[in-house]
Amino acid sequence: MAETTAERIARTLAERIVSGALAPDAPLRQDRIAEEFESSHVPVREALQLLRAQWLAVSEPRRGMRVAPLDHVTMQEIVEIRASLETLALSHAAPKLNAGCFEKIEHAMLNGDQAQTMLQWEQANRSFHRELVAPCKMPKLLEMLDQLQLANSRIILSVTRSGGWKPTSSHAHRQIVDALKMRNFPEGVELLRRHIRGLERVTR
Repeated sequence: MAETTAERIARTLAERIVSGALAPDAPLRQDRIAEEFESSHVPVREALQLLRAQWLAVSEPRRGMRVAPLDHVTMQEIVEIRASLETLALSHAAPKLNAGCFEKIEHAMLNGDQAQTMLQWEQANRSFHRELVAPCKMPKLLEMLDQLQLANSRIILSVTRSGGWKPTSSHAHRQIVDALKMRNFPEGVELLRRHIRGLERVTR
């Protein structure tokens, strides 16, 4: 399905927010965005609502739409919600994982190991987590996780820029995958929970 104008605008602005090119609390003015993308205000409004759903924008009285804050409380909330929802998705996906699924997961891990930049690593990490839970076949849950993962990526890149964290090896990912391959699903789910919650330590 072709990308709509609103989706294109939202995707471009999301990339800027996640990368830090658009800073927390920066204004998102409809007129300027419409002018940049040579669009009417209708798709711009739709794009901004998409960003709100992705935890990347907020609407404030008398201040309008702005880039969402990235404070300690916000980051902790994102991590907590993602840990709950992603483990729920994995509990449903795990019994359905087959050789084809594991091939995609392994490919994502390899891309992470071979990444030359933080952005490349983050994209591979996002792909790993997406492939891990894709077989759950719960479209609404997967859509929510995609939105949370974008917000999570923003946290990772922000902490990295501040010098507070660097990507580790794929050891945690490997442990999760090995448990799932051995059909030890409760262990795989618990390892995933610990892995995601580990981000809490670097957001304090």
